[in-house]
Amino acid sequence: MMKNIWIIVFLGISNIVIGQNENLTNPISTKSVTDYMEKVADWQIEHFRDKFSGRDKPHHIADWTNGALYVGMTKFARISENDKYWNFLNSIGEQQKWKLHWRKYMADDHIVGQLYFELFRKYGDEKMTNRTIKHLDWILENPSKQPITLDKYKHTQRWTWCDALFMAPPLWAKAAKITGDVKYTAFMMKEYEASKEHLFDKEEHLFYRDDSFIGKQDHGSKIFWSRGNGWVFGGLTLLMDEYEKDTKEYDYFKDIYLKMAKKIISIQTPEGHWAMSLLNQKYYKTPETSGTAFFTFGLAWGINNGVLDKEVYEPSVKKAWNALTSYVSKDGMLGYVQSIGAGPDKSFKDQTEVYGTGAFLAAGTEVYKLYGGL
Repeated sequence: MMKNIWIIVFLGISNIVIGQNENLTNPISTKSVTDYMEKVADWQIEHFRDKFSGRDKPHHIADWTNGALYVGMTKFARISENDKYWNFLNSIGEQQKWKLHWRKYMADDHIVGQLYFELFRKYGDEKMTNRTIKHLDWILENPSKQPITLDKYKHTQRWTWCDALFMAPPLWAKAAKITGDVKYTAFMMKEYEASKEHLFDKEEHLFYRDDSFIGKQDHGSKIFWSRGNGWVFGGLTLLMDEYEKDTKEYDYFKDIYLKMAKKIISIQTPEGHWAMSLLNQKYYKTPETSGTAFFTFGLAWGINNGVLDKEVYEPSVKKAWNALTSYVSKDGMLGYVQSIGAGPDKSFKDQTEVYGTGAFLAAGTEVYKLYGGL
């Protein structure tokens, strides 16, 4: 009798797992993608001034957390038929008076400038970019003399943590493209290479979050943070968007991108997401949607732009997108977003963050294109 019970339990668990795996290969339609994006975007706008990550007050509108939201929201606005998303984004620039956030060199405080440049591309009003360009010019005239290593946040004047490679470099690339002045590219490429040389593991083809993780291990594996590498991977697509194919800049970023892409699909979990500590699936079983969404965004972009082989990479995108949408509540909240941190930690079904929404919308936009959207 006991043997029969265990057989029944085993078969029940097996059926659940099989059902989950089948869901990961569900067909994806453009309508289902836009429906999910609209629901998630609308929920986030409604809850824009909520408190997240256990903070006592809402994030500042120019904070990096919201800056990442704006990147994804801008991409969604381009394919949406509803102008309310552009109106929301434009209201941010107006409230902030088109200024970057408060720290002169800090990459996190520069990401909001990416929104200003994209709004300029839509509306053509130079007031949207003038202050950002002046700020970048000041940095060119007063470059930081700090080392590229990071020692417990004693300085953040250079791109010493991998998240910074999403926040700041695309802004400099946009400035170069819009103004036509190569000085912004020259500075950005020099600084990016310094960060890459310090943080990129040439064996694993992944980025350490910062200096404090280099040489350390967790359960015998090197520690590579999912969202940290998601920042880098997504940021590479933003950079390649600003340079023509076959330029030295495009080829530089493409080389890093291809190495990361090959690694990323090899470590995707059977459940479709990526573990918070990328090489430690065994010990980090909880889903995490911000890193997963950034990887989904980056991989789908690569297929859409002819950089990745669709036959090889599309199955990973499909699994990841189906996993992501399964973590969206009926109201439109994206769950399992790891709160603000600097390495692998925890996530929960009922917790979200604005940058997770931004990554989801960026991913959705490229998934929409991949499955037939214009």
